[in-house]
Amino acid sequence: MNKRAPTAGPEAVSAPILGIETSCDETAAAVLSADGVVLAEAGHSQLQEHARFGGVVPEVAARAHLSRLPAMVADVMRRAGVAFSDLCGVAATAGPGLIGGLVVGSSFGKGVALAHALPFVPVNHLEAHALTVLMPGLGEPAFPYLLLLVSGGHCQCVAVLGLGRYRRLGTTLDDAVGEAFDKSAKLLGLPWPGGPALEQLAKLGDPAAIPLPRPLLGRPGCDFSFSGLKTAVARAVAQGGRREDIAASFQAAVAAVLADRARHALRLMPDATALVVAGGVAANAAVRQALAGEALRAGVAQEAPPPRLCGDNAVMVAWAGLLRLRAGLSGAVDFAPRPRWPLSEMTCA
Repeated sequence: MNKRAPTAGPEAVSAPILGIETSCDETAAAVLSADGVVLAEAGHSQLQEHARFGGVVPEVAARAHLSRLPAMVADVMRRAGVAFSDLCGVAATAGPGLIGGLVVGSSFGKGVALAHALPFVPVNHLEAHALTVLMPGLGEPAFPYLLLLVSGGHCQCVAVLGLGRYRRLGTTLDDAVGEAFDKSAKLLGLPWPGGPALEQLAKLGDPAAIPLPRPLLGRPGCDFSFSGLKTAVARAVAQGGRREDIAASFQAAVAAVLADRARHALRLMPDATALVVAGGVAANAAVRQALAGEALRAGVAQEAPPPRLCGDNAVMVAWAGLLRLRAGLSGAVDFAPRPRWPLSEMTCA
């Protein structure tokens, strides 16, 4: 039987919402007010759990989520001064991501929803990134806008037409950009996760010192490719290149490629109101600067969440859930978590 949680129409959203994020290696919970103000948030990065493996181990991640999530949710509820019965609903990431973590977070959220007769909102992690910039006090661009989603697992150009309405314009043909950062950082002997460490090292180098390739630069379309760039970094390291220069040259190549792909995407979206960049790599200053220049040339605003909301977090999950409840959309409590969940398969408002 398809058991469905209680639903709430737009007029019924006048209470706080709980958000839960467990899609990868960040355990997070947050409570937002009915108008999107953060009442309390918490997060735990599993760096220590995975560092010795040089990357995320799915089973280790799931166990870490399971051990930390209940106390974390209790803590944010206490600090927000909200009881479960006071909530308008519970939102939890249900995909895409590592299936073990998705099961932990969504199962916990479903349990809270069922125990307190609340709507449950299964949140698409990518949609949460796409909508973060609409939070009060941020850019709040009007639909439609172009989203450049850049993270460890994703690299996409997406036309954001409205809540639940997305059209993918391009994606990576091989590595995600965040993955390319991590792999290149490892080649340079930097600790995992490599993105922040590589950015710091790049500040000491010359971005023009190493002639690294810029894959697909100037080519038609909006797709990406980073495997060749990673191979070129390995070659530069083997040839004894200065680490600081390799890092700076890699970062400059990535920024140039992302700007070029955004330029092509904006040409396909002449009605775009803004170029929005989101995801963990959106916290990189060189990437932001390159995309800001591209937006300026195109005559549109360039928007990005603050760095703390670029990576995985529960604030964006709660916000996406709140927007869906406002639109009268909740979800079935037996919704099965999806390790793959394209934005094109989202429900339209």
